[in-house]
Amino acid sequence: MKSTQILLEKNVPCTLRDGTVLYADIYRPNIDGKFPVLITRLPYGKDLPFYSHRYIDTNRLVSNGYVVIIQDVRGRYESEGDFQPFVNEAKDGYDTVEWAASLPYSSGKVGMFGLSYYGFTQLLAATERPPHLNAIFPAQALNDPRRGSSYQNGAYGLGLSETWYLESIVPDLLKRAYKDDSVSYKQAMKRLAENINQIEEWYRFFPIKKWPPIKELGIAEFFFELLNYDLEDNFWERASIVHKYSEIDVPAYHVGGWYDSLLLSTIENYTEMCKKASSEKARKHQKIIIGPWAHGDFGSVIGDRKFGAHASEDWIDLREDLTNLHLRWFNHWLKGEETHITDEAPVKIFVMGVNQWRNEQEWPLARTSYTPYYLHSAGGANTRFGDGRLSTENPTEDHVDQFVYDPEHPVPSNGGGTLHDGVNTTGPRDQKVLEEREDVLVYTSEPIKEPIEVTGLVKVKLWASTDAKDTDFTAKLVDVMPNGTAYNLTDGIVRARYRNGYHPETDLCGEVIEYEIDLWATSNVFLPGHCIRVEVSSSNFPRFDANPNTGLTMKDSTDVQKANQLIYHSKKYPSHILLPIIPSDNL
Repeated sequence: MKSTQILLEKNVPCTLRDGTVLYADIYRPNIDGKFPVLITRLPYGKDLPFYSHRYIDTNRLVSNGYVVIIQDVRGRYESEGDFQPFVNEAKDGYDTVEWAASLPYSSGKVGMFGLSYYGFTQLLAATERPPHLNAIFPAQALNDPRRGSSYQNGAYGLGLSETWYLESIVPDLLKRAYKDDSVSYKQAMKRLAENINQIEEWYRFFPIKKWPPIKELGIAEFFFELLNYDLEDNFWERASIVHKYSEIDVPAYHVGGWYDSLLLSTIENYTEMCKKASSEKARKHQKIIIGPWAHGDFGSVIGDRKFGAHASEDWIDLREDLTNLHLRWFNHWLKGEETHITDEAPVKIFVMGVNQWRNEQEWPLARTSYTPYYLHSAGGANTRFGDGRLSTENPTEDHVDQFVYDPEHPVPSNGGGTLHDGVNTTGPRDQKVLEEREDVLVYTSEPIKEPIEVTGLVKVKLWASTDAKDTDFTAKLVDVMPNGTAYNLTDGIVRARYRNGYHPETDLCGEVIEYEIDLWATSNVFLPGHCIRVEVSSSNFPRFDANPNTGLTMKDSTDVQKANQLIYHSKKYPSHILLPIIPSDNL
C-alpha cells in the first residue's frame, strides 16, 4: 500500500483585486512537484469538516496527486470583508482560481468542487471565465435564488431562509461582532441557541421583517434587506446565472437528488449549459447524476424509505463512491488521463420503485410520452374534499371541488425537497394524516395493473378560483402502496400574484384562472397494486410562507383572512397532472 504524507498549511492568504484578503487551508502532497489544484469556496467555515469535506474524502484527493484548497468566502470566518450572499462570488472566485494557478506547487490546472452555496460559487466563478479553470463538479447548486431557495414561483422559502440564516450564518457574525470571551458574546450565543431550539415556533412569527431571532441580535441586516427586494429587483439578476450560461466555458459534472431543495436549478444548470455554454467542448461535456438523495444527504435511506446500498454515495451502482467519481472527472480534465468518463452516458438517474440506476443520453428523455391524468370528483357537484378520482379519461361533466384555506392553520410540511429544521422535514414521508385534512383535496387512480414509469418534468394544470385578493395553490404527486402508505414523490406551489412570472399581477376578482404548478421532476415506477395520487391544497408550511389572502404577505403584514378555494374539472376546465410516462419496454 502506497503511503502518502499530506502537508497542511493553515490560513494561507489570497489577496483579491480590491485588496481584501481571503484565507484558505491548503492540503497538498508533502513531496516536490507541481500538481493540479481543486478548490472549494464556502461560507460555513473551512475548519469544520462536516461542511468543508462533507461527501468528499479530501485525503484521497491529495493522495491521488492534487492540491486541495478550502477557502472561506469574503466576510466569513477567517476571511476579510463583508459577507453579502452571492454578490461577490463571481469576481472573488475568478481571483481565487488565478491565485491558485500561480502557486509554486501548482501545475496551472484548476478545478472546483462543492455542494449548495459552494456549488454555486463554482458556477458564478465560471461566468467570469478564469483562464486556468479547466473543470467543475457542482453538486445540488443554485442558479437563481428565486427558483427554489429564497422563493419558488413567488412564494417565500420561509423555512429554508430562516433556518439557513439562524443556524449557518449568524454564529460567525456574532463572533465578528463580539470578542469570543466577552460577556456580551456569551449572552448572544446563549440567546441564539435558545432561538434555534425554538425555531419551529419562530416560523409562525410575522411580520417576517421584524423577525426577533435575528432582529434582536442587531446583525445580519442583509436578511431583512433581501425581504425588501421585489422579485424584479436588479439584485436578483446580479445573483443569478440564468442569463449567463453562454458565458460559461468549462466541462461540468452536476449532482442532483430527487428530494433535493435545489433539484430544479441543478437540472437547469445541466440542460442549459448543454445548449448555451460558450464552446462546443463545454456544451458536449456536461454530465449529470441524480440519485434518490436529499440536500447534502447522499445515503441509501432518505426520509422513510430505504433505496438499497447501491443508492448510497459510498457505493454508487455497486461500482464507486462519489470521491472516485470526482477523481475520474478531474483526472481526465486536469491530468489528461484516460478514465473513460467522457465516453459514459451524459445522464445517470436512479429510478425509484424498482430502485435501479440507469444511463440515458439526454434530459428530458426523448421517448417520453407526456400523459395527462385528469382530476374527477367522486360524486356530484361541489364535492367538498378527499375522495376524488384520477384517470386518463377527459372530464365529461362539470364539477367543482371546494375547500377553505385558513392561513392560521396551514397544511404542515411533511417531507419533500426541503431544507429547514424540524421533524419529518425531508424526503419521502407517509402523507396519510395530511390527506385526512379538509383543506387537502385528494385524487387517486385505480390500482395499477402494469408498471408505469414516470421519469421527467412534472406539472399540474389547475383551473381554480378564490374569493381572496391573492392566494396560493399547491400540488403533490404521491405513490400509494397497496397497504395505503402514501409516499410523496415531488410537489410544487404557485402564488397567484406571480403566476405569470416575476411581475406581480393585480388582485384577484373571483375569476376562474388557469394555474401551472411546476412540480419539478422525479423518476419512479408505480408498481402493480399501487395507485397514483395527486394532492391539491393552498399551503405547505413552513417550507413556504402561508399566504394571508389579503394581497399582502407574511413579510410585512399580520392580517389574515380565510379563502374559499374552488377547483374546477370539466371539458372547459380540464384540471390535470401531466406525467412524463416512459414506455413499458424499459421496465
